[in-house]
Amino acid sequence: MRLARFLAAAGVASRRKAEECIRQGRVSVNGQVVTRVATEVDPGRDRVTLDGRPLQPERRLYVMLNKPAGYVSTVHDPQGRPTVLDLLPDLGVRLFPVGRLDLDTEGLLLLTNDGGFSQRVAHPRHQTGKVYEALVQGRVDGDGLQRLLRGVMVEGTLARAERARIVARQGENTVLEICLHEGRKRQVRRMCAAIGHPVLRLRRTAVGPLTLGGLRPGEYRLLSEEEVESLLQGRRRPSRPSGRRRPAR
Repeated sequence: MRLARFLAAAGVASRRKAEECIRQGRVSVNGQVVTRVATEVDPGRDRVTLDGRPLQPERRLYVMLNKPAGYVSTVHDPQGRPTVLDLLPDLGVRLFPVGRLDLDTEGLLLLTNDGGFSQRVAHPRHQTGKVYEALVQGRVDGDGLQRLLRGVMVEGTLARAERARIVARQGENTVLEICLHEGRKRQVRRMCAAIGHPVLRLRRTAVGPLTLGGLRPGEYRLLSEEEVESLLQGRRRPSRPSGRRRPAR
């Protein structure tokens, strides 16, 4: 394992900041100061210290949160708005969101301390489907659905839904279910606006094989090993909640 990766796994800092610590001569391996970023270590055999403090890799943790509106999907917000981490107790590791949901978007958000898992799930090239339920203004018809499936131009780029269907009518408005493999900023909102049906409320209900199930807004739960593996392998099987649901603090 690369030394910088070991430091990041120990919760010291991001990979980039860990590399800075190494270059600054703050890291020792088996009692010897190391300044070469490409140094390899064996977590089971080598003794790694930072400023003289022994380090051990953090346990990997994978969390599903039903995010309410009004929280930003970041670790820290310069504007002082509440973040999704404010909804979680101290779980003993440094968590970060996998991708993000907009401030006013609700629903399924994953958090972890595993950078490889985050990249695998969030990056479009891995084709992890993300399902949204959107209450939109007006009565969407078959032509509107076809436009979402064929693709609409969003800021000069073609954006299209993998699947789209009408779930229900609410008076003069429509509830849509939209599945995307991409994850551009405010993509569902911009696509719906492009077909003349602005989003009134948006909720993400599934990521890959995982669904919210009975998880209420503000509640979270830990993912099982099987669920993590199903995400990494891209299996489409619906998930079953494991463990007790925890409410927001």
